[in-house]
Amino acid sequence: MELYLDLHSQPCRSVYLLAKKTDIPFHFKLVDLSAGQQHGEEFGKVSMVRKVPVMKDGNFILTESVAILQYMVEKFPRLVPGHWYPSDLQRRARVNEFLSWQHTALRAHGSKVFWFRAVVPVVTGAAVPKEKMDSAVEDLKGSLEVFQNKFLQDGSFIAGEEVSLADLVALVEIMQPVGTGLDVFEGRPVLSAWRERVKKEIGEELFDEAHQSIMNVDRLAKTFQDNGMLEFLKPRIQKMFT
Repeated sequence: MELYLDLHSQPCRSVYLLAKKTDIPFHFKLVDLSAGQQHGEEFGKVSMVRKVPVMKDGNFILTESVAILQYMVEKFPRLVPGHWYPSDLQRRARVNEFLSWQHTALRAHGSKVFWFRAVVPVVTGAAVPKEKMDSAVEDLKGSLEVFQNKFLQDGSFIAGEEVSLADLVALVEIMQPVGTGLDVFEGRPVLSAWRERVKKEIGEELFDEAHQSIMNVDRLAKTFQDNGMLEFLKPRIQKMFT
């Protein structure tokens, strides 16, 4: 099995963490999004699409992170403990409920804050207008409230007393804006306690390893300058504010 990943990407980190945590055998294929490698001819031939994560299992190719996570769980039942994707109908439904919701809420809002705080200033040389930044942060706060009050509630984890794919994906998504220096856990003791439980289940060393690149986003300016991505991204980002 080959996994095409860039650990700057939160879906890639989720796939990577599950595979590493459960000792699923795979070959790591780095795709540097900041260098535009996902648009390259060689990557396109392998994946048939220009995005990551991509899983290639023999001749079978899969491209969506949630689908990849579920595929790995079901392909390697002897390696992946059942709590990651419970067989109990209602607990699995709770995991699926979160995984369906997060795409347009927690992930979308966290990614927007990340781009506004870490990428846009590097590419344009100017800060995002305050009203747009404030709006993006408020949307993120709203998603965090829904996550805590609806999905986490008073439980140790989203699907009960054991960690699942839902918790893994949730924490990885939340870490995206954290990487820009925005401490979304401040003043949220319930969320902070849940974070520590999830990190402990994954393994703190592994979790920190996977997030090393996202916690050093201050290096993006030099990276973009060196690989020519500044000129590639500039017109696309300018469209966001015109």
